[in-house]
Amino acid sequence: MIRVVFVGPDGTARSAAAESDTRLLDVARAAGEPLEGTCNGDMACATCHVVVAAADFARLPPARDEEEDLLDLVPSATRTSRLACQIRLTAALDGLTVRVPA
Repeated sequence: MIRVVFVGPDGTARSAAAESDTRLLDVARAAGEPLEGTCNGDMACATCHVVVAAADFARLPPARDEEEDLLDLVPSATRTSRLACQIRLTAALDGLTVRVPA
């Protein structure tokens, strides 16, 4: 199992576990995190925006151009912002920490 730590808007950290190749969006939803994912991963919105911990960001594969374009539209995006629908968990991402913006 791959462990993910979600830090909520209030700063509370909660752990969740998932199988390899599960989308981070699906893990967040199963854990009750407030990520909409309105387009269900079809790259038509940015409602599953998360901020990856700086220490973990380099472990992720690079974002595709389409994801970068959507992140450009998110007012609260940071250098380590990603869309949860585009992150597939692997063993290399065990312990990944992401902040769920308000």
